[in-house]
Amino acid sequence: MANFDKLCPPSKGKKIKFKNGLPIVPDNPIVPYIRGDGTGVDIWPATQKVIDSAVKKAYGNSRRIEWFKIYAGDEACDVYGTYQYLPNDTIEAIKEYGVAIKGPLTTPIGGGD
Repeated sequence: MANFDKLCPPSKGKKIKFKNGLPIVPDNPIVPYIRGDGTGVDIWPATQKVIDSAVKKAYGNSRRIEWFKIYAGDEACDVYGTYQYLPNDTIEAIKEYGVAIKGPLTTPIGGGD
């Protein structure tokens, strides 16, 4: 089990496991998500509702996703410090849980001549 610096995994749910490269998905998988910044702030809540509704329509009350918020982009810098756009916690969470979903992130504007 990963030891996170600033993340708190959900107390409910189970990890998605893989056997021979194929996912074994429990009835209540923990799915890490990166909300994103910029338009992600608006897009992610709607996306989550659509996904949750699709799961409910397909499986009724027998399956549900346990969402696990992780950080990247500007929001990660707010939580972990300047220039921490992809903190180690996020990388470890994705490794630990085997999947993640990401909302839109701001693309930094580069300099040049």
